[in-house]
Amino acid sequence: MSWVLYTILSIYVITILFIIYGFTKVKNFQIPMTAGTSLKPQTSFTIIVPFRNEIDNLPNLLQSFSKLNYPNDLFEVILVDDNSREKIFVSSFRFQVSVIDAIRVSNSPKKDAISTAMKQVKNNWVITTDADCLVHENWLLTFDHYIQQNNVSMLAGAVTYKCENLFLHDFQQLDLTSLQGATIGSFGLQKAFMCNGANFAYRKTVFESLNGFEGNNKIASGDDVFLLQKAVGLFPDKVHYLKAKEAIVITKPTENWSSLFYQRVRWAAKTSSYQSNFGKVLGLIVFFGNLNFVIGFFFFVLGFWSWYILVLFVSSKFIIDFILIYITNQFLTKARIRSLILSSLLYPFFSTTVALYSLFGTYEWKGRRFGK
Repeated sequence: MSWVLYTILSIYVITILFIIYGFTKVKNFQIPMTAGTSLKPQTSFTIIVPFRNEIDNLPNLLQSFSKLNYPNDLFEVILVDDNSREKIFVSSFRFQVSVIDAIRVSNSPKKDAISTAMKQVKNNWVITTDADCLVHENWLLTFDHYIQQNNVSMLAGAVTYKCENLFLHDFQQLDLTSLQGATIGSFGLQKAFMCNGANFAYRKTVFESLNGFEGNNKIASGDDVFLLQKAVGLFPDKVHYLKAKEAIVITKPTENWSSLFYQRVRWAAKTSSYQSNFGKVLGLIVFFGNLNFVIGFFFFVLGFWSWYILVLFVSSKFIIDFILIYITNQFLTKARIRSLILSSLLYPFFSTTVALYSLFGTYEWKGRRFGK
């Protein structure tokens, strides 16, 4: 049995090494800071924000939009209300902002909200984000500069958390950091399969040519990854990752372990429906890599392994994971990595439980229940 665990560990380590290599292949992008070298903004954006019961968060997001270093006539904001308990009334802003009600036609509230908004989009580019996010003042400007300099039809951007000094937040930050690292690495390997809808842009014509979310609207989540995978299948050269610090979107971590568990279950539940074979294989390798850790721990507890075999086993996974987390954290945030050892020991148990539960369990999202 031990040789099986060693084989799985070897496959896991080699796979993460490839992801790390892919991460380094995606070049950092930044707006020229020298006077006279910056491009004049040209791209027109429609920012779509689906929301449900976000009356406390939306004002902060809108305030961050008001600070954008971008011409007001080149972007509009569409807030899509998915049957919130309290109605949102938007005060006047220098930019155009409207609130509309989502029209539900499928099992996916967020996809329905975006599809509803797409019928009112006036601009060439759509960019989606979430109500609990904040954007950098050069967010749109960075997207615009990249679009002007590259033949691109779809752009994925980075997302990170704004954390307090809590272990729950530290754990989520490390989890999200590893996901962002895998996302960027897959783009570098020309195997893009994942992105985050809180920072995701595409041409309106691309959405229409892909028939929107048709084909996966029975799955509650995945407004981002399924659209990305459809685009990659048709025109991979025009789907890029915007690895730019000023384009990073900041969001909030969940406030309790139950919400975190169900959020990760929601994310995991869509893996089996991926069109990307690379994404499916990577998901299996990561799952078995974490399950491997759990089995190795119990081998030690039951006396099948000595402590030095366990240390060698655990340290191999820890080191390769740390390299990916470290280089990704360097890009995402200036904050140091906290609670690394404890999170690394807990994560395989958490991740394995999430993956297994997602196969047959139900979950709650925005006050609704989804699942098998």
